[in-house]
Formats: sequence, C-alpha cells, structure tokens
Amino acid sequence: MPHLLTASDLLAVCATQPLLDVRSPGEYAQGHVPGAIPFPLFTDAERAMVGTIYKQKSRELALEKGLELVGPKLADFVRRARSLAPQGRVAVHCWRGGQRSGSMAWLLRQAGLEVRTLEGGYKAYRTWVLAQLAERQYPLLVIGGRTGTGKTKILHALREMGEQVIDLEGLARHKGSAFGFIGEQPQPTVEQFENDLYTALHPLDTTRRIWVENESHSIGRIYIPDGFWQQMKTAPLWNVQIPHTARLQNLLTDYVGTDKSELQTAFGKLDRKLGGQHLKAALEALERDDFAAAAEIALRYYDKTYQHGIETSQTTVLRQLEFEHGDPLAIARELIEMENATQE
Repeated sequence: MPHLLTASDLLAVCATQPLLDVRSPGEYAQGHVPGAIPFPLFTDAERAMVGTIYKQKSRELALEKGLELVGPKLADFVRRARSLAPQGRVAVHCWRGGQRSGSMAWLLRQAGLEVRTLEGGYKAYRTWVLAQLAERQYPLLVIGGRTGTGKTKILHALREMGEQVIDLEGLARHKGSAFGFIGEQPQPTVEQFENDLYTALHPLDTTRRIWVENESHSIGRIYIPDGFWQQMKTAPLWNVQIPHTARLQNLLTDYVGTDKSELQTAFGKLDRKLGGQHLKAALEALERDDFAAAAEIALRYYDKTYQHGIETSQTTVLRQLEFEHGDPLAIARELIEMENATQE
C-alpha cells in the first residue's frame, strides 16, 4: 500500500479508515476535513512556543523543544490511535504534509499500524476543494419563494423522495434572514462551510439534477463560494407561491416559543430598513405576545426585498408555481412532476 494519499482520493479513503488531523486545536477549529479526528501533536501554546524558537533562534533548537514536548505523549498517541483504528489502518495529515504528520506516521508505523499521509497536507486539500467549487459544473435547480414559504421543508421532502439536495442553510447553520440565527448552533467559519459544502457535493451524481434553495450570497456571516454562487444565479428558478396565511403560520411555527429577546434583537437588525415606526410597532407587538402582528410586519419588509430579487434575477428560466396550500410534501411532488415534464 502506498504511503502517500492525494487530496482527490482523501474523502474516499476517509470513508473506510480514520483520518487523524495532527495540527493544533486552533488550526482544526479554523477549518478541517469533515470527519477528520482532532489528534494534535502540540497544543496551541506549544505550537506557538516551537514556532517562536524556530524563527528567533534555530531549526535545531525548535526541533529539540518539540521532542521535549511530545516525548511524554508518545505512548498515549499509540494507545489512542489503536482504539480509533481497530483494523490497524489510519491516515494522517498536518498543514503542509511535513514534519508533524511525518513524525506521527513514523511513530504509528513503529507501533504496527498501516499509515498513509496526505501529500501536501491540509493546504493541498484546501487548494483541491476551492478548485472544485470554482470549476466543477453542477445541474442546479433553485427553489425560490417569499419568506415563510417553507423552502427548506420542501427541500427535505424532495430528499425523502429520492432527489439530490444541498441544504445550504443547514450547512451554514442559519436560515438566511435577520432572524436566521434563532434556534441554530453557532455558524462554522467560512473555511469550514466551504469544506462541508464540497463534502456534501462530492458524492452527488452530476448527470442528475440537484435542488438548492434560493439564497443571497451571504447566509448570516457565511459566504457561498463565488463559483457555486454564480451557477445558482443563472440556474432555472422555480418560484413557489403559497397563501399568505400559510406563510404566516410557518413563521409562527418556527419562531413562537423561542426566546423573545432574540426576536427583539432580530427586529433591531432591521431598524434602518423597517423604519422607526414599523420597528416600534413590531417591538410593541412582541411585548404583548402578539406574534402574528410582529410576523406581518416582517413579511411586508421581506416581500418587498424578495420581489426586487426576482425582478433583478439573472436566471434565464423562471417558472412560477402557485398553490392553494403550504404542504411541503405535495409541493415537492408537484415540483418533480413539473420538472420531469420540462425534460420530455
């Protein structure tokens, strides 16, 4: 078995054996291969110490300090690697595929494990991911609709029916609007979002359609990579319309019961766009627990914003689909039937 592993083969290999990321915890938190197991050779403080010695003194002294710090951990590294890889095979990587991953690979081989190292390290993986997101073409279909249409629920229904789906808001952990942070886990870094997006796209069949939700370039503080974003902007757009009452009910279902202070914070973000009078009315409605009145104010603002987006859309194919209900399963079935009909 070759000892080196290329970035293009990484995800396939990771499906069958553990990938140990021997970079520091801070490096891992900034961005990592999805599924990689944090296995730091140094703590953040230790890495900084060795780096300072390397820059200010010499490579030799930095190496000695590194050995001094790592020495007491060697037995634990072996024990942990064996527990993570009961079949005796692992892959390892560091930042550039140099000293740290090479040292860990040597140690684990001495302990009897089969070890492959990522050629070029995490840096090579990132270069590969960004190139794929910029250059690879995907047969996208975009689901649009005004706030409260339940587009994410429609996406999930499509997935249940066997369609290929990318849930960008799920990956970004944000629903996209000023209210999008409510009920979500903290967002990943932009770097991690790109890694997660590529991992979600990688196994998809590019000869079959892929459904995504209509999004702005940013989802909270995450930005959709430019190459993928450009494809979304020009892809066929299905504009789904459901009754106003159904949209309002969707918003109440999603947000009533959450922390009222979070709703107040979200409305505050719209201060300049709503105008002082509308903001005051929304906050007063929240104070008296009239969530429907507050939601109506939000819908009026977002409806104007969405209409402007439709009018300035760059898509060459805009398809309108209107329903008298808001059932995501029924809408998903109709979308599949209508899209199939366009291909006949």
